[in-house]
Amino acid sequence: MTGGAASEPTLGRARARRWWVRGRRVGSLARAAQFVEDVGFALLFPAPRALAPSLWEAVSGEDVEPFAAGMGADEEKVWAWKDELPRRGLAWHGAFIAGRGSFLSPRLLAALYPAAGEAGDHESLPLSATAHEIARALAGQPQPSAVLRTLIGDRNRYQRAVAELQRHLLITTAGVRENRTGWPSALLDLTCRRFHVGPGPDHGLAAARFLDTMLLATPAELARAFGWPVVQARARLDELVAAGMATCDGTSYLAPPSAREPAS
Repeated sequence: MTGGAASEPTLGRARARRWWVRGRRVGSLARAAQFVEDVGFALLFPAPRALAPSLWEAVSGEDVEPFAAGMGADEEKVWAWKDELPRRGLAWHGAFIAGRGSFLSPRLLAALYPAAGEAGDHESLPLSATAHEIARALAGQPQPSAVLRTLIGDRNRYQRAVAELQRHLLITTAGVRENRTGWPSALLDLTCRRFHVGPGPDHGLAAARFLDTMLLATPAELARAFGWPVVQARARLDELVAAGMATCDGTSYLAPPSAREPAS
């Protein structure tokens, strides 16, 4: 498998196997956790501009449009698991890959987490005042999104701050809280309270996990996925080549053959 256009069907088939699109479907919470642990990162639902595994495709198979016929059995499972996986500490969930709802395995989360793993981690990061306010509100205990929106007082400012905190991996969804009326509220919590993270990132490990899952990738793709500068992404991939953990054709980086089969 090489990086040329002629290899695209081969790469597509290899990714379908690696991303659990083909083979036995994911039908339980335990197997969903195994899927995320195996691929390292995954979208909740596939997105046109974000090439990555997705839990939806692992559940439903290839080329099945989510919600095409409303909320079906597969949609209900995936929607419930986005809250239950992080609640049980099985996978982090938030807006991360391409700003979309994403899962990270605990191992990859620890490799990407930017701080020491303490409640005050947000204080050392360049965040908006609203993001700091939400992080401080979560320092004592998890909070429903409805409570945090009321605290901030402006829905748009609240949503931007939550996205900011999730982009830095500081908070995660952690289940739901039933309301007396209306829909349940998502429960938000500090990542460091739900998962073992810190004392700092391991970007070499994160780059290796990314390539292991993508099979073939460019520095720009790695940079977009994890929010890194392209120069940093290229340096991490070059380190993999130097260590014999990848090859490079001058443009793209290729995972070793051992990474091309799923662990399912």
